[in-house]
This record gives sequence, C-alpha cells and structure tokens, in this order.
Amino acid sequence: MGQNADVSHASATRQNIIDAVLRIIGQDGIAAVTNRRIAKEAAVSLGSVTYHFATQHELLRESLLHFVAEETRHFTALADECTDEHFDIGQAAEVVAQVAGGNAFDSRHIAPFELYVQAGRDERLRAAAADCFAAYDLLATRILTQLGVQDPERLAGAAVALVFGQQLRRLATGAPAEDLVDTLLILTRFTPAQTP
Repeated sequence: MGQNADVSHASATRQNIIDAVLRIIGQDGIAAVTNRRIAKEAAVSLGSVTYHFATQHELLRESLLHFVAEETRHFTALADECTDEHFDIGQAAEVVAQVAGGNAFDSRHIAPFELYVQAGRDERLRAAAADCFAAYDLLATRILTQLGVQDPERLAGAAVALVFGQQLRRLATGAPAEDLVDTLLILTRFTPAQTP
C-alpha cells in the first residue's frame, strides 16, 4: 500500500506541475516557464520539477499532451452529442457557443494558442497538436453533417480554422463570443445543402 501511495503522490505532483505550466503559459507566455516559477506556482520543491521533467521540451510536450487529451475528450463528447437526427441550426449554435468557451478569456483559453505556436517552432510537439486538431475536425464534421452541409469532411478544416481565427481575433480585440457563433453559422448558410 505504501508503494501505491507513493505512485499516487508522484502522479498528483506531476499533474500539479503540468497545471502550473499551463497557467504560466496562459498568463505570461512560454518564455516565462522557468523551473523556479513552476515550483512556486505548483507549490512544490524545485527538485520536484527537475525530478519529474528532465528538460524544458519534456515539460512543454507533456503540458501540450495533457491539454490535447482533455480537449480531445471534450470535443469527442461534443461530437457524439451531434448525432440526433433532429439536430438543427439552434443546436449547432449551442455547441459552437460551448466551443467559444463563454465570455471571458482567461489563461486557460490563451495557453493553447501559445502551445500551438510553440509546436510551429518545435516539430517534436507537432504530433500532439495534430491529435488535437483531429478532434476539432471530427466535431466540425459532425456538426456540418447534421446541418446537411455538402462535403463536410472537406469543409471541417476550414470551419476549424475559422473558429481559431475568430478566437484569436476575440482574444486580441475583446470581441464578444457571439461574433464567433454568428460567423460560423454564416458559413453554414452559404454552403450548399446536400441533395437527397
């Protein structure tokens, strides 16, 4: 039982460190991620940080993987909800609003942008980023399919890019979340419906 408690404690410490990294990235960017800052933010010793993560790359990779796993679960669950044969534009708007994440951008909403930019710089992070975008694409495909949009698989990537672009615009300008919902719904209106 002592060994299981040690493993559980180590796992909790590791998770606290990852959560701290994501908070730091969201608040001040990747450049602010230092072992001392992580230790303070996670309320662990400096030695714990270096024990659990040997390199900065490992820290960023594990943080991105953790974020991706959470996002993939979340968006896959949302996609599974989009299978009702009576799914309509109103339900699509509700799902998009959930994706938009409410009215306030906090560090949790900012961190993914930082991580994706870092993945652009570091090809070792790209596979994890690709997994996350695959989950976004799945959700977009399900929504577009349910709305009767023609060729939803081909358009899913464009819809996801539109959401990310609108999210980035919202982040930079403080635009309301409703703008994102309106923009995505405009896309579905100008896309020809499937013919029976």
